[in-house]
Amino acid sequence: QVQLVESGGGLVQAGGSLRLSCAASGRTFLNYAMGWFRQAPGKGREFVAAITGSGGSTTYADSVKGRFTISRGNAKNTEFLQMNSLKPEDTAVYFCASKLGELTSTEQYHYNYWGQGTQVTVSS
Repeated sequence: QVQLVESGGGLVQAGGSLRLSCAASGRTFLNYAMGWFRQAPGKGREFVAAITGSGGSTTYADSVKGRFTISRGNAKNTEFLQMNSLKPEDTAVYFCASKLGELTSTEQYHYNYWGQGTQVTVSS
């Protein structure tokens, strides 16, 4: 059974940093692109960042470009989201996701597997 488990969320002041982790299990994820989405209260889920199956290419939402960095672990079944210069508008539940295939996507319906989410709260 495929399972994605996020960790690393929490409460941080504006300007601070957090590092989210996602551990995937239940199959090999070598050929799966992985991504992060987020959902703020009262809003729809939005794309944050994604990384190719090989880890060689990344994509970011304009709102986080230059502040967030996505990466994959050596075993390719983990991914990370380093979040710097956090803003109150970054407050949301952050979800890890995985999709079959090397290429990334910004569309959530392309993703096959999802984690339960981890709360990130940025205070002003």
